Amino acid sequence: MNKKISEAKIYIENNIVEKPEIGLILGSGLGVLGDRAENQKIIDYANIPNFPISTIEGHKGRFIFGEISGRKVAIMQGRFHYYEGYDMKETVFPIWVMRLLGIEKLIVTNAAGGINTDYKPGELMLIKDHINFMGKNPLIGPNLSSMGTRFPDMSNAYSSRLRDLIKSISYKLNIPIREGVYASMTGPAYETPAEIKMLRIMGADAVGMSTVPEVIAANHAGMEVAGISCITNMAAGVLDKPLSHEEVIKTADEVKDKFIKLVISIINEI
Repeated sequence: MNKKISEAKIYIENNIVEKPEIGLILGSGLGVLGDRAENQKIIDYANIPNFPISTIEGHKGRFIFGEISGRKVAIMQGRFHYYEGYDMKETVFPIWVMRLLGIEKLIVTNAAGGINTDYKPGELMLIKDHINFMGKNPLIGPNLSSMGTRFPDMSNAYSSRLRDLIKSISYKLNIPIREGVYASMTGPAYETPAEIKMLRIMGADAVGMSTVPEVIAANHAGMEVAGISCITNMAAGVLDKPLSHEEVIKTADEVKDKFIKLVISIINEI
């Protein structure tokens, strides 16, 4: 694995001018932020040694290296999901590559279903913690000691410092943001109403099919992480209507302006 990570890192280094300092992972329908980067260098995942390929609608499947607010960024337009058939380690492979490139701060975003009945589609949620219901952990197996310890602490997985900063920024911009717990399920089927009821009882505010493996790997590698969910729909059983990926993409598109404004300001102050 160390050899594979190194090969991907070397390929990227040979194709960019300056090393990035902040990493961003853009979820379904949120990839438009990548288009705001200046001095872009685009690298398709398909061209990077050992990289998986994104197969989901709304995920372009490429890295954008460039500048936002004068900061050097590496933006993932599309991520990898366990439900696509990838091994859990493959889903977090880009995290390890970004860490080897020197990135120490990571902003992860996703489209999520609202479990908390006070939430509404189109709202943003700052992730303060997560519940892993995927039944897997990307750190299972031989420890990548070059990245971190065998037993990483997860008590501050979503940096309290960054959460305070983001809440302050959202207040200044007059962009309301919730703060809650994100639960991850494997997918690709949406959850049943009974599963959503269970998650609500256990303290989850939103649910999705990504993010948690990446955050585990990032914490293991010593990265400071912030997470933002776009509540694109209410989870199963909350409203009397079926769920669809089309609704997810549509809602994400409707909130893109405030999402972009917030994340650009975060990058500026992080």
